[in-house]
Amino acid sequence: MLRRMFYQRLIRPLLFLLPAEAAHVCGALAMRLLTSLPGLAERTRRALAPSDPALVTHALGRDLPSPVGLAAGFDKDARLFDAALALGFGFVEVGTVTAVPQPGNDRPRLARLPGDRALLNRFGFNNAGAAAAGRALAARDPARGVVGANIGKSKVAPLDAAAADYRHSARAVAPHADFLVVNVSSPNTPGLRSLQDPESLRPILDAVVEAAPELPVLLKVAPDLLDGEVDALVDLALDLGLAGMIATNTTIDRGMLRDRAAADAAFEGGGISGAPLNARSLAVLRRIRARAGDRLLLVASGGIETAQDAWERVRAGATLLEVYTAFVYHGPLFAHRLGAELAALARAQGYARVQEAVGTEPVAAAR
Repeated sequence: MLRRMFYQRLIRPLLFLLPAEAAHVCGALAMRLLTSLPGLAERTRRALAPSDPALVTHALGRDLPSPVGLAAGFDKDARLFDAALALGFGFVEVGTVTAVPQPGNDRPRLARLPGDRALLNRFGFNNAGAAAAGRALAARDPARGVVGANIGKSKVAPLDAAAADYRHSARAVAPHADFLVVNVSSPNTPGLRSLQDPESLRPILDAVVEAAPELPVLLKVAPDLLDGEVDALVDLALDLGLAGMIATNTTIDRGMLRDRAAADAAFEGGGISGAPLNARSLAVLRRIRARAGDRLLLVASGGIETAQDAWERVRAGATLLEVYTAFVYHGPLFAHRLGAELAALARAQGYARVQEAVGTEPVAAAR
C-alpha cells in the first residue's frame, strides 16, 4: 500500500508534468536500467514475478505463471520484455512491428486523458522494423517467460500487397517468438481497418500461418465493429485454424469519453485506450465467445483496471488478460498487485485456480 501511494502521490505527478510521450520514454529507460544493473532484475523478479499457483494458466501450449500480460504498444521494439516479466507480468506482447522501419506519425501523438483514466494515441506503428525486433528477441532467455510479437502493415505497403508485408514480418520474428498476433485493427495506419473485411484478411492470415506454422497465431480485432462483422471474423479464424482472438484494440469512438474536450484539444484522430473501453471490449469478448465457444483462445484487452474487471473477463471466456493504460496510471507494481488480487478473488469464489473460472458466465445467444 505504501509503495502504491508513493507512486501515485509522488512519481506519477512528476511524470505527468512531462509530455505523455516523454514520460513514456523515461519509464522505458527506467525499465531498461532495471535489467542492466547486475542483480537488480533478479531481486525484482524474486519480489514481484508471479509465484502463486492459483495464477498458473495453461495457454499457447505453455504454462504461464499468470494470466496477466502486457499488451502490445508499450514495448514496441522488444527492449523491455525482461523488465516487464520481472515486474510481475505473466507474458509480454511486443510490437507492433512492421516489415520496414518507420518513424510513425508526427508528434504530438500520445495524450493523457486523466478525467477518463485513458490514453489517446496516433503513433502509427513507429518501430525499428521486424528484423531489429527479431534480433532483440533472439537474444532473450526463453526460460524467463513467454514473449509474443504483434505484427502490422508497413505504411508504405499498398493494401493489395499487405499479405506479402505481413509474411515478411512474420518470418523475421517467428523463430524467436512464442506466439504471433496479427494487427489489422489499429486506427492509426491509413486503410488498415479495411483489412478486417474477411475477403481482404484471409490472404494475410494465410501468409502469416504459412510463415510460422509452429506458432499460435491470434487475431486482434477493433471494438468498433458491428456484431455481424465480429461474427464474420470469428468464422474466419475458426476456418483457418487460428489459435485465438484478442478483444480488443483501441476505439475511435470519442463518445465514450466523459471529458471529450480533452481529447479534442489534444489532436485529431487516434485511438482511445483505458477505462472508457471497458464495457465495449467486454461486449466484443462475449460476442466472440457466443460464436466460437471454447474453440478459440480468448484474450481480453481494453479497460482492465481492477481485479473485478479481470474476473469479469475471465468468467466471460478470457483465458488471458492484457493491460497497458492501467500500467501507465497505476505504476510498476500494477501487474503484481492485479495478479495477487485476482488470485484472492478466485479463492474467495471457491476456485483453486483462476483458469477454472474461464467461461463460467452463461453464454448469451448471438443474434
